[in-house]
Amino acid sequence: MSKRDYYEVLGVPRNATDEEIKKAFRALARKYHPDVNKDPDAAERFKEINEAYQVLSNPEKRKLYDQFGHAGVSGHAAGTSGTAEAGPFDFGPFAQGDFGPFSDIFEMFFEGFGGRRRRGPERGRDLEYDLRITLEEAAFGARKEIRIPRIETCGTCGGSGARPGTQPRACPRCGGTGQVQHVRQTPFGRFASITTCDLCHGEGRVVDSPCPTCGGRGQVRRERTVEVNIPPGVDDGARLRMRGYGESGFRGGPSGDLYIVIHVKPHPQFQRQGDDIYVEVPVSMVQAALGAEVQVPTLEGTETLKIPEGTQPGATFTLRGKGMPRLGRSGRGDQIVRIRVEIPTRLSPKERELLQELARIRGESVAGGGQSRGFFDKMRDAFGV
Repeated sequence: MSKRDYYEVLGVPRNATDEEIKKAFRALARKYHPDVNKDPDAAERFKEINEAYQVLSNPEKRKLYDQFGHAGVSGHAAGTSGTAEAGPFDFGPFAQGDFGPFSDIFEMFFEGFGGRRRRGPERGRDLEYDLRITLEEAAFGARKEIRIPRIETCGTCGGSGARPGTQPRACPRCGGTGQVQHVRQTPFGRFASITTCDLCHGEGRVVDSPCPTCGGRGQVRRERTVEVNIPPGVDDGARLRMRGYGESGFRGGPSGDLYIVIHVKPHPQFQRQGDDIYVEVPVSMVQAALGAEVQVPTLEGTETLKIPEGTQPGATFTLRGKGMPRLGRSGRGDQIVRIRVEIPTRLSPKERELLQELARIRGESVAGGGQSRGFFDKMRDAFGV
């Protein structure tokens, strides 16, 4: 059975932040941990969740997975080491020193006994934008203006969430720690548990006078115009990264990135294959038989192409350096010209007379019912139509 996509396993989008991936993993691990869920399939589901998280929580492994799928991380994910099948309590590669997911599970189950919520700077979310361009723009580059709705730091309060002239103050319930301690007396002794403060929601501060622009959140949603520089030679499906153009960070954290996904529109004449461009050029059967000079469209205008006599249908000719620029390198690909021979469907009396004379010279019958096939049948066979 083929493996499911790791993003699908955790239920997160491909541009999910590290924090979103971790949050999704914790929720699923709580639900499917064999100590909690007695469903017969829970152990396998838990292993699958753990395997997905081990890859997506590691920046290098995630990059390989995004580029090459499961093949890029084969042998690196939990449960893929080739050893015997792990039981409900077998943590596989954790025994080799990779304690990332295990420490998260430990923190998840025991956070009520002293785990701390992170209250430092948080990086902003990455954004993705689908941009459609023409083949000519892909070939020679272009500048495009796009409008991006995103979360930004509130300009009125500078991200503090407090009305100008005021400042947030330390939470009186937790003393600014974001956590409160509860002590319980049990038959086994006194037990203390630490939970997130319900007054400041773990922030460690409260805003008495919220900013009128952001309502105390410290961030606002705005639409911004962004200029995108498209490099020459970019291909369909390419992702351009614009650092810091994503959503603003929280509590002074850095902004996320903006990813521009390129979609090249189909061209009515040209087809692209790598750095080469293909085009089909029609010529008459007379031009193909006697040779001719024909005008060929290129990305930069028209070029004169000399085709020799006796050119066959489907013959190809190469225009060197008339293809796509090589992205990030010097030089260009080629343009491949494929010949399409057109047979006339209707002839004038004079044309018919001349072709009949040609048929007589070649000893070919043009009338049906003879032992020889008709002249036009042979012509159509010769030119592939």
